[in-house]
Amino acid sequence: MSDPTPETQAGDGTDLGERRSRQPEERRGGILAAVREIAVIAATALLISFLVKTFVAQAFWIPSGSMEETLVYGDRVMVSKVQAGPLAVDRGDIVVFEDPGGWLPPVQQVDRGPLVNGLVRGLEFVGVAPSSQGGHLIKRVIGLPGDTVACCDDDGALTVNGVPLEETYLYPGDEPSSVDFEVTVPQDHMWVMGDHRSNSRDSRANDDGTGAAGSVPLDNVVGQAFVLLFPFENFDWFTVPDTFEEVPEP
Repeated sequence: MSDPTPETQAGDGTDLGERRSRQPEERRGGILAAVREIAVIAATALLISFLVKTFVAQAFWIPSGSMEETLVYGDRVMVSKVQAGPLAVDRGDIVVFEDPGGWLPPVQQVDRGPLVNGLVRGLEFVGVAPSSQGGHLIKRVIGLPGDTVACCDDDGALTVNGVPLEETYLYPGDEPSSVDFEVTVPQDHMWVMGDHRSNSRDSRANDDGTGAAGSVPLDNVVGQAFVLLFPFENFDWFTVPDTFEEVPEP
């Protein structure tokens, strides 16, 4: 065979036909490399999200109106897990905790079909989507171990260790409690109440008058809600109300 003519030879000495045959393979190799890189980036992002959800923070959505108007149905909050645990809970904190047993009715999950259901569960598992699973509640911590929580005093206020609380966070028009009670919070437990007192099945509704049945084990705490993420126009940071600073230790 004769040597390639100048018209069929590339400047680097390779045959132009040979170079054209390599181009599709090179393009395929470049696409595969890009796909692999995207897959690695996505897997890394999901892993980081999972680790953040497990050890740092997790998003939750509000399933009821028991915390109105602080939180309303459908709000998304971020819950810190860094400080989760018995030693980290303060009076006035808004906490997410696991149902201690019998507080919640059976949850009816929405069936979106096997594909969408699996996708949603996967996104919740890695922490990309807010948790929509049942078994969790969100309330405000009113009393800690040893505290005496009572309602109501002569002025109609809720008291903790004899000090009346100025509850500016209550739902407009609500009173501190429609039922009178006085309990001492057991060790390693907390007494919780919703901000919408007339629409909240909290420690009061689950107690038998002793304080033991209505109190929640501190070990059930998932974390403290620290920011309202969604809707964006309602973005807000949560802090402990000043009134709790006046409460003495039991």
